[in-house]
Amino acid sequence: MTARRKRSLPYETVKAAIHQRIAEGGWQPGVRLPSERELVLQFGCARMTVHRALRELEAEGLIERRQGSGSYVAELHPISNLLQVRDIHDEIAERGHVHTTRVCGVMREKAVPEIAAAMRLRKGATVYRCQLVHMENGVPIQFEDRHVNPALAPDLLKHDFSAVTPSHVLFEHAPLTEAEQVIEAVLASPEQARLLDVPAASALLMVSRRTVSQGQVASIARLYHPGSRYRLLGSFSVQGQEGKLA
Repeated sequence: MTARRKRSLPYETVKAAIHQRIAEGGWQPGVRLPSERELVLQFGCARMTVHRALRELEAEGLIERRQGSGSYVAELHPISNLLQVRDIHDEIAERGHVHTTRVCGVMREKAVPEIAAAMRLRKGATVYRCQLVHMENGVPIQFEDRHVNPALAPDLLKHDFSAVTPSHVLFEHAPLTEAEQVIEAVLASPEQARLLDVPAASALLMVSRRTVSQGQVASIARLYHPGSRYRLLGSFSVQGQEGKLA
């Protein structure tokens, strides 16, 4: 005997449809949503159904409801300082939003030549690999594909990455002394598009980051962000003659 699939309530269907439209970039941050009356006509449901869906989306931080003006897509473009290496959980928490993680894979593997060279390890050396999707208020904003040097974080794979990030573990076991990163635009592979809930071949911002602790490479991370949901900020001050630009 097979179990019956639980049917979604009407407000859940409306909520999921609006959530998907926002996640796919159909409604950009700051855009005014259709009125409740327009949504009622669009979904063919009661006004109370639409009202509850919007109320829950507001509670989750996906939309903002303004008295006498309507509902707007919340500002979901996280700003990450590209001159700092921080835990994404802390960044999201500081914005007053909720961070959740979907673990795609945690494993040991043999380093391919490219990774071995970047990590200053011998070809075929064992490395740890973590693949995670980080979400802000339920919306995917980063796919993390990270290789870690087991010598610097031997207990890494014992952690529950739905509760703690690899960055947090590394900050504790291999304090950062150096870092370098490269930022480039790439097109999402079919798998990346699926994980980030964006159309195939969407533009992504990829941050390639290598972190070093006391002269040893701790990790190589490739961090993929939907271009429509993420932006990077760098700022610096220039002092003295040596800082002049020609």
